[in-house]
Amino acid sequence: METSRIPGFYNMTVEERLNLLKKIHSFSEEDVKNIQTSAPLTTDTADKMIENVIGTYQLPLGLGLNFLINGKDYVIPMVIEEPSVVASASHIARIVREAGGFTTKATERVMIGQIQVVGCADFQQAKETVQQNKEVLLEAANNAYPSIVSRGGGAEDLDVRILNEESTSAYSQMLVIHLYINTCDAMGANIINTMVESLAPLVEELTKGKVYLRILSNYADRCLAKAKCVIPPDLLKTGDYSGEEVRDGVIHAYEFAASDPYRAVTHNKGIMNGIDPVVIATGNDWRAVEAGAHAYASRNGTYDSMTIWSKDEYGNLVGELELPMSIGTVGGATRVHPMAKFALHILGVNSAKELSQVIVSVGLAQNLGALKALATEGIQKGHMALHSRSVAIAAGATGEMIDIIAEQLVKEKQIRVGKAKELVEEYKK
Repeated sequence: METSRIPGFYNMTVEERLNLLKKIHSFSEEDVKNIQTSAPLTTDTADKMIENVIGTYQLPLGLGLNFLINGKDYVIPMVIEEPSVVASASHIARIVREAGGFTTKATERVMIGQIQVVGCADFQQAKETVQQNKEVLLEAANNAYPSIVSRGGGAEDLDVRILNEESTSAYSQMLVIHLYINTCDAMGANIINTMVESLAPLVEELTKGKVYLRILSNYADRCLAKAKCVIPPDLLKTGDYSGEEVRDGVIHAYEFAASDPYRAVTHNKGIMNGIDPVVIATGNDWRAVEAGAHAYASRNGTYDSMTIWSKDEYGNLVGELELPMSIGTVGGATRVHPMAKFALHILGVNSAKELSQVIVSVGLAQNLGALKALATEGIQKGHMALHSRSVAIAAGATGEMIDIIAEQLVKEKQIRVGKAKELVEEYKK
């Protein structure tokens, strides 16, 4: 990948885009054929992935362009049905690119497994016994999954908490052990669950209690990725709005989300508009990422904005996004789904840590795209212009008629299926 800056890509036909990608990535004719047919997930493969299969389901696959992250170019596959998301992320990535690109970092890939113990005669004594036997438990956990240890990962630490100790209900009193596991480039659900399940008999022996739940936590707050961008205001100028006005409008919009959960939910949904499509494209568990992200937004006791926007001493707009990223580049659907393999090939990431940093960069870009629109012309102008094509298709337009009808809908400011049907009938006369 020489550059993710591909001017006019959105104006090309699908065939022209594929031919360009073929040159950039040295795709074979078979690769291009697979992309054109969505690298078909056969029903035989699908039937092995989930239960009661009757077929497969497709969503549009687009490319986020212009992304420069830590000095490296990325073309980013995004799977989503909502208009304007890919365009908005690519537009903001171009602005950030001119400002030097995104800078990112990530923690080590440490995930959490939980073991719930109830019925202890003395919870404090049980806690102390577990702590005294930490090394024994870690060794036992690693013996349950030696392959991850051989790859440089494995169980690294644990801690113990007592929940609801003063409660009078035997159901709510419990000891909870957190096992911290480096899952390397795997999301790690199977690794984590295997380890914590293997420890149950030993934990019961040590605590004199009964183990119930032993399962991973999707609140991966020891597996974080962070993206940052710094944008001079002159790059933010939009129409009649000065760069300083756009900058201040973005910060005011952020402060609204940081002060009001009703706004924060919609604000954060816009961030996930950028994150989920990449997670889905790469065959990762977007529900786990969503759950962890929203929990992290509530870590201070109230539901808050996932991003932070501010002005630095030079007047630049500064954006930051940090989130848990329970994703992987090996195992699960990333190994069996043909389009997930293709997405990872296009991305060119070398590790799950690198992928997590790409994902939060897209989330930050998407958030700025939404806030910039809201602070200037409003969200509807750009969104509805792109949505008009879907409306035209829903009204029965095909081929070249789609763009003609869509353009007329925008011109008349009536982006409705009913109006589109009228235009389709007129066009056919």
